[in-house]
Amino acid sequence: MYQPTRRGQMNRRDLIALLGGTAMSWPLIARAQEKPMPVIGVLGAVSPEFRPVQLNLAGFREGLGELGFVEGQNVLIEYRWAERRLDRLPALAADLVARKVDVIVTEGGDSTTFAAKQATSTIPVVFHGSSDPVALGIVASLAHPGGNLTGVSLLNSEMAPKLLELLLELIPEAKLIAVLRDPNSLLDIESAASVRGVRLHVIPAASDDEVDAAFATLLQLRPDGLIAPTLNRIRIASLATRHSLPAISHARDFPENGGLLSYGASQPAAYRIKGIYTGRILKGEKAADLPVQQPTKFELVLNLKTAKALGLTVPQPLLARADEVIE
Repeated sequence: MYQPTRRGQMNRRDLIALLGGTAMSWPLIARAQEKPMPVIGVLGAVSPEFRPVQLNLAGFREGLGELGFVEGQNVLIEYRWAERRLDRLPALAADLVARKVDVIVTEGGDSTTFAAKQATSTIPVVFHGSSDPVALGIVASLAHPGGNLTGVSLLNSEMAPKLLELLLELIPEAKLIAVLRDPNSLLDIESAASVRGVRLHVIPAASDDEVDAAFATLLQLRPDGLIAPTLNRIRIASLATRHSLPAISHARDFPENGGLLSYGASQPAAYRIKGIYTGRILKGEKAADLPVQQPTKFELVLNLKTAKALGLTVPQPLLARADEVIE
């Protein structure tokens, strides 16, 4: 016989419904309380289709993985690419800041580092730079960066005298050397050129248009050789080969794409360090406490096919010192 429920009491059906609804809501509450995945913002100067960038990012992901972070599983990465239009970098950096990413990682040298530094003083930035970051005012010191930036200094600009020395081993009679450099990079080469009795013609060039304009000038100057410690080195390698100009850069992709030779640190190895640093920051360490790293190993790569096409005889000591010879 049906018994009405007393006021203030709950019948069995209502109790089951309430408990069932509560049990169903527990996963929703738990998910709502879960910490969202951290987000890394990558600020790039060129584009992801660029083969060296792919290798760099592979090194970066390897370093992240050593700290237990896997893209798409427990960390998200948002990419912003300037496509070699450096004037776009400030807006792209500001976009990552507005997205409230947890860390910004720069790709492309000093120009991206400056853009990130100017965009935020609070979000950690892991950079790699071509020049001395202390001299540029990026960090207070290598051992104690201070502020919100740390990373790797590849010493590309500081290596410019070494690039000149190697180039002159192949063209000892050279009197005029052209230098193409990124606008924001320092370059310490004048004293080395003076000692060797060589004149320099330095042209800032980063974008495709700037490189093309620079080569129009070079065709009139007719320099004996070219030094190109710049991010647009692949295009420069192609133009140098087309115009039979002996040229050197700091990265191995330069001779791999027809340039004469390269000398510098391994960039994928530097990006692995950047991945490790990013992982450490995501785990709670501060950028200010992570010392800026510097490379300890440099590699010399020579394109012997290009040397022969230029009619150059490669000295045996230089061949012996090369880490790789492209034939």
